[in-house]
Amino acid sequence: METRLDLVFAALSDPTRRAILTMLLEDDMAVTDVAEPFEMSLAAISKHLTILSRAGLIAQEKRGRVKWCKLDPGALREASVWMQGFGQFEPVNLDAFERFLEEELRDDSI
Repeated sequence: METRLDLVFAALSDPTRRAILTMLLEDDMAVTDVAEPFEMSLAAISKHLTILSRAGLIAQEKRGRVKWCKLDPGALREASVWMQGFGQFEPVNLDAFERFLEEELRDDSI
């Protein structure tokens, strides 16, 4: 079973979907306006929007005859919290580690 986090990362794995999210940072957009900069069919864009919607990254609503897309700013929170967990460790200084190992090996050989 896919978790919400799986859906978010799967949605973010595609450059077209990331570009759409970047566009929606500015403002809500009609689906036709979202599709305009891309060289693909409206059906293909709709599939991308469905994936973003299923992941909870955007919301779509119909206003009259036009379907609008809106970014959900809180949708990346769970992914962000998950990724921040990896920031708790100090970065490894490989040069210092290599010097440490060389000294240890030298000391053991004496």
